[in-house]
Amino acid sequence: MLSKSQARTFFLGGTVITFAIFLGLSWNSLSNAVPKQTHEENLTDQVVRGKHLWESNNCMGCHTIFGEGAYYAPELTKVIDRRGEPFVKAVLTSKAPWAPNGRKMVAYGFSENDADDLVAFFKWIGEVDLNGFPPEPDLKQ
Repeated sequence: MLSKSQARTFFLGGTVITFAIFLGLSWNSLSNAVPKQTHEENLTDQVVRGKHLWESNNCMGCHTIFGEGAYYAPELTKVIDRRGEPFVKAVLTSKAPWAPNGRKMVAYGFSENDADDLVAFFKWIGEVDLNGFPPEPDLKQ
């Protein structure tokens, strides 16, 4: 059994060591891993405009990116790989709402330039190294 002073020393020592490990891992992530995995060098004005469109239209209210967001509509992290650029642009520029599988997609009717910006954003997202997310589907079932 530890005395009161030994327990305090053990707690404070463990806290300091754990905090130091946390700071080291945070520094490593921010200085090495994140820039390499996100490909910051590929961020263009078009990608940034696509991100602003994504946020201003509250797309995350229905869709997910990187597993974050609502689960009403499909995950869009690798949508260009799955569906292709022409399909995505057709959905974004559609003037009429459509309801695949009973889920209604709002008809935003984006302009060609806005659709191109969003496609550039989706392409950039698809190139981010997410350590295997989303997993490839098991088609052997």
